Amino acid sequence: MKETRLGEFEEVLLLLVGILGEDAYAFKIAEEFESQTQRAVSIGAVHSTLNRLSEKGFLTSEMGSSSPERGGRRKRIYTITAIGRRVLEEARDFKVSLWQQYPGFANG
Repeated sequence: MKETRLGEFEEVLLLLVGILGEDAYAFKIAEEFESQTQRAVSIGAVHSTLNRLSEKGFLTSEMGSSSPERGGRRKRIYTITAIGRRVLEEARDFKVSLWQQYPGFANG
């Protein structure tokens, strides 16, 4: 059976893929990660995590068109799968449940 839990970094990258939509390629994801978290990230860590998320079935990818500003190279664009969305929702619901149980933060 495939692993269905997300680590924190995996969860953030999966969310960023959803946020970026058609601009969800590795370099842009890394830029957005740094912008949103104020933390540096290596492009290698982003690539390996995107590959792992794809292997788990949470992402699909396809090659985009080439562009002159990239020297004619194409970008690999990532998209969240239905399973990826479900795993994100489960991660969110679990965290919300924990926050609601924390006495100092429970909605009341």
